[in-house]
Amino acid sequence: RYMAGWATKIEGSTHEHSVPFALQAQMVAYTRREPVGVVAAVVPWNFPLLVAIWKLGPALAAGCTVVLKPAEQTPLTALMLAELTQEAGFPPGVFNVVTGDGPGTGAPLVSHPLVNKVSFTGSTEVGKLIGHACVDHMTRFTLELGGKSPVIVLDDCDPATAAAGAANAIFFNHGQVCCAGSRLYVQKKMFDRVVADVADHARQLTLGHGLDPAAQMGPLVSQEQMDRVCGYIDIGRSQGAEVLAGGGRAGERGYFVQPTVLASVRPEHRVVREEIFGPVLVAMPYDDLDEVAAWANDSPFGLGASIWSNNLSQVHRLIPKLQAGSVWVNCHSMLDPGMPFGGYKQSGIGRDMGRAALDAYLETKSVFINV
Repeated sequence: RYMAGWATKIEGSTHEHSVPFALQAQMVAYTRREPVGVVAAVVPWNFPLLVAIWKLGPALAAGCTVVLKPAEQTPLTALMLAELTQEAGFPPGVFNVVTGDGPGTGAPLVSHPLVNKVSFTGSTEVGKLIGHACVDHMTRFTLELGGKSPVIVLDDCDPATAAAGAANAIFFNHGQVCCAGSRLYVQKKMFDRVVADVADHARQLTLGHGLDPAAQMGPLVSQEQMDRVCGYIDIGRSQGAEVLAGGGRAGERGYFVQPTVLASVRPEHRVVREEIFGPVLVAMPYDDLDEVAAWANDSPFGLGASIWSNNLSQVHRLIPKLQAGSVWVNCHSMLDPGMPFGGYKQSGIGRDMGRAALDAYLETKSVFINV
C-alpha cells in the first residue's frame, strides 16, 4: 500500500540552468524519472514472501517488470503470489517467477544482458558474486546482505527489560534474521545479571512445529543450516566460549537447535566475527561508550544495532558513532515500509523500502531544449 502511493508521485523537475547568458532565453532544462526496465529480484528463504513484496512493490510503482527468483528451499509463496497477480489482472509478462537453485537459475538470471536491474537479499558471499556478475553488463544492483548486529545495554537500563529485548533480538525467527542481535554488549557492572536473565529466557523457550500454537520457536530451515549452526557452537567451545544455555541440537527429529548463549568470548573469535544465522548469542562486557562503539564497529558488517537505555543524552551521543544502516533504541528489528532498510560495509549496497528503494528502480534523464 505504501509503494502504491508512489506510483502517482514520480516526477522530474525544471531547473534554472547556467547556460551562457546569450542562450538563456532560448534554453529550457528539466529532468525526467523513467523506469530502469527489467528487474531480477532474488530473495532468501528466511522471509520469502515478505522480501518478495519489498522488491515487487517499488519496482511496479516505478513502472518496471519483474522476474522473481525465490530460494530453492521456499518456492511456494512466490508461486502463489504469481497466481494472485494473475487473478488481480496484471498484464502478461509484468510479473514472472522462475524457480531453481543459485547456479542453475539465479546465476543465469542476474548475468543476463537483458536484465537492467538486480535486487538481491541474501548472504554477503553470494551478494559479492552477484555484484561482480552485474558489472560485466553495467546492470544496476542493490544488495541487502548479512549482518552481525550488536545489542548495546547501557548502565541505566532495567536489567529485566534489557534481557527480554536481547532475547527477542536473537531468538526471533530462530535467529534466521539478517539483522538479528547476535552480539550482546552489557556495561560491566550489569553484565552478569543481564546475561543470566537472557540465558533463563533461552532455557524457557518451547521448541516445536511451526503450526503448534504452544511452540515459541520452530526448526531451522534445513539439515544444512542446522549443521552449520551447530558447527559454529562447537567452534565457539573450541576457542574457549562458556555455554550458559543451549549448546547444540535439540532432540533427534527435525532441524531444531537449542537457543544458545555464549560468554567468555573475545572480539577475534569466529563466533563473534562471523554470521551464524541461527539462535546463537555471544555476550561481552564493556566499560564505556567509546569502548563499546569501537567493539560494535569492529565487524565487516553494518546492518543494524540496538541501544537499550533511557538516558537520551548518552543514546544520542552513541547513535552517530555506530556504523549501521538501522539503529533501534529500546527495540530491535523494527521495520516500516516508509523507512529505508539496508547496510553499511559488507552488509550491502542500497536500500529496500522507503523513498530510497523507489529511486533504485528509476533512471534520471536530463533534458535541454533550445527553443
